[in-house]
Amino acid sequence: MSAMRVDAKVVMLGKESVGKTSLVERYVHRRFLVGPYQNTIGAAFVAKALNVNDKVVTLGIWDTAGSERYEAMSRIYYRGARAAIVCYDLTDSSSFGRARFWVKELQNCEEHCKIYLCGTKSDLIEADRSVRQVDYHDVQDFADEIGAQHFETSSKTGKNVDEVFQKVAEDFSNCALEFMQGENLLQSENTYFRLTPGSVCFRDNAFQALTLSVICCLA
Repeated sequence: MSAMRVDAKVVMLGKESVGKTSLVERYVHRRFLVGPYQNTIGAAFVAKALNVNDKVVTLGIWDTAGSERYEAMSRIYYRGARAAIVCYDLTDSSSFGRARFWVKELQNCEEHCKIYLCGTKSDLIEADRSVRQVDYHDVQDFADEIGAQHFETSSKTGKNVDEVFQKVAEDFSNCALEFMQGENLLQSENTYFRLTPGSVCFRDNAFQALTLSVICCLA
């Protein structure tokens, strides 16, 4: 008997340069790229499949632009998402304020979206605690208030990166039957993606074509 398939849409949100792309690179490609990143424009898409509780869960991960000028475009990509990893930089207090903004956006526009708060660059504060600008307990209090999971991660060392995405996959796995019996969300084109098990990446021209098709679908 073949395993049940669960194809889950996950969106990465947060201020630019907090490390959303680095998290995805570490999780999917097991690497940490040194040097300046080119800021994401619009969104980039990647998928990864994993086995959870006798189910094959494919995470379709949308890595969105963090710049405020791309806010309207980011709303297109998180529409229909049932999981959002909202990132903030542990060494940048303003990034946590921006994370709060995205949480409010999700609560207003995607009330069924499960939120995971993700602090990034924990390796920097482990090397020098004085650079921490976001207090752990402040974030945990906020997470408790909104019913979110809270992680502190490092894309450089890999600390807690797998744990974030594993938790997302486990939550989808546990709710799969409820989704199917309720709104049949597993069949909804603007919520989940039909992908071959494995890891695939759409970028550059291929991603542009995918972007156009998604925008048409959601219009």
